[in-house]
Amino acid sequence: MTEQAPHCSTDTCVTCSDEAVVVRVERLLPGGLAIVDTGQGTEEISVALVDVGEGDEVLVHAKEAIGVPR
Repeated sequence: MTEQAPHCSTDTCVTCSDEAVVVRVERLLPGGLAIVDTGQGTEEISVALVDVGEGDEVLVHAKEAIGVPR
């Protein structure tokens, strides 16, 4: 079994599981990356496919922001 990230409470991470979840962007990083609040902690994800700013919510699947909820 692989070691879980500290904020993972189940066998899969919130953004790594087989579902898309809404998270809030806390900080934009260089290279199309961002630190997001998952509700269970923070994670680094890619926001290269969406136009977002700090404080925005994004829909994430497999550590990739795939959309912006309306």
